[in-house]
Amino acid sequence: MIEILNSTELPRAREAGALVADILQTMKGRSAVGTNLLDIDSWAEAMIVEAGAKSCYVDYAPSFGRGPFGHYICTSVNDAVLHGLPYDYTLADGDLLSLDLAVSKDGIVADSAISFIVGDSKPAESVAMINATERALSAGIAAAGPGARIGDISHAIGSVLSEAGYPINTEFGGHGVGSTMHQDPHVSNTGRPGRGYKLRPGLLLALEPWVMADTDELVTDADGWTLRSATGCLTAHSEHTIAITDDGAEILTLPKQTHL
Repeated sequence: MIEILNSTELPRAREAGALVADILQTMKGRSAVGTNLLDIDSWAEAMIVEAGAKSCYVDYAPSFGRGPFGHYICTSVNDAVLHGLPYDYTLADGDLLSLDLAVSKDGIVADSAISFIVGDSKPAESVAMINATERALSAGIAAAGPGARIGDISHAIGSVLSEAGYPINTEFGGHGVGSTMHQDPHVSNTGRPGRGYKLRPGLLLALEPWVMADTDELVTDADGWTLRSATGCLTAHSEHTIAITDDGAEILTLPKQTHL
């Protein structure tokens, strides 16, 4: 299903996006050495409930997971990259943490993810990976607009990731959003320009470049949810929800203090 929002629905999408951005930045600020992943989940729950919104993950039970997910936010550490199930783990200095959050507010979903390094250590490999996913995300957004094709976005993202030297997994990527979290069209993190669905004003897309340092193969954790790199290498993940407008793309999950 592909949903196209009308002019009365877009303001609600902006509200959902602002909430997701606010929660993620708050969680980043609280994620220090000694912080437990379960505390991050509890803090996210409190902010979501206070805002009168709903996490899209609590009841999430797709065919590839051991559902329902049962938590409010995805917390992926180091070699974990997607669908990180919060558990009793205390963050250490130098951990690479990815937080992924999808929230529904007033019937519209926004989805975003950030990766950052915990503590004072700044390993060069981690910094480079995070920067690569953020550059790829910027490139994908720049390629989006009315009349562009999904393949244009995929090609822009994939070009940045490939040039940075990272293998690209195509099992999981970006997607449409609207009244539900995962919709068509699928947005692969690599592809051919000029191919696929033509973008229209009112379409919401969650673009999410993610990489693993030396492999494109994922393995599923014993928890049935957390996806890790098959080699145990570091990973990173960046995501924004955008709205296609008459003259380009509007980022709905951009933190107030950040310019992308």
